[in-house]
Amino acid sequence: MTDVTDVRIEEEAIQSELADGVLTINLNRPKAANAIRPDDRNRLIDLFTDASVDHEVRVVVLRARGRQFCAGADVVKLADGHAKDVKRTTGPMKTIMGGAQRLVASVLDCSKPVVTAVQGAAAGIGAHLAYASDLVVATDNAYFAESFVKRGLVVDGGGAYLLPRRIGMQKAKEMAFFGEKLSATEAFDLGLVNKVVPAEDLDAAIDDYVHRLAGAPTSAIGLTKRLFNESPDVDRAGSFVTEAMAQEIQSYSLDAREGVQAFVQKRPANFVGW
Repeated sequence: MTDVTDVRIEEEAIQSELADGVLTINLNRPKAANAIRPDDRNRLIDLFTDASVDHEVRVVVLRARGRQFCAGADVVKLADGHAKDVKRTTGPMKTIMGGAQRLVASVLDCSKPVVTAVQGAAAGIGAHLAYASDLVVATDNAYFAESFVKRGLVVDGGGAYLLPRRIGMQKAKEMAFFGEKLSATEAFDLGLVNKVVPAEDLDAAIDDYVHRLAGAPTSAIGLTKRLFNESPDVDRAGSFVTEAMAQEIQSYSLDAREGVQAFVQKRPANFVGW
């Protein structure tokens, strides 16, 4: 007899669990290569937005069940819209700005470090979720692809903003123009991922990052994340002012006081996250 709870969990397209300061989010549509539907996207946005202001969350881990990480957006509804010819002026624009771009922004703007585990395919918005993350561990069979061109579409979900900043303009154009796969090894060489490991070592590699981040000074990392993410778009003067302001804000935190005391007393610091 199948447990009703097991059935409910199996049917949840987006699963989440908070334990010991770690919010783990799982994409759970393995039979559909974890393609993201509008409701799934909105759930992800809510989770990242809530994590950003929840002091109990110290680190967010994004994972996926099955052989693939995420094949991108579920295009079934898009195809249905084309067939019915129901498009209206500015409709697609509003959909992208209020949907895929909001999702990527929710990862970039989350004040907690986001660690993403990528196995198999990371295509379209799935790839962009990885690009927006702070740390990425990929299995050696993983790959990234800008699949939009193969569907006759323009790159969306923040891809035109993220990809040139991550790997440079020429390589970004090559990926976008041809939609070809970028292997995990190539992604590592370009600095797009932090580690490439065999599939059986993925959990251990993620756990290593998560364990260290869960005990780290979370607000200091969050402010640093914001400084780094904004740095490509501001001049030196603006960056220096924002850096000084962030340092002042953090100096009033419990973790700043604990960190200095621990250093003076020659003992490990016990950070609480704020």
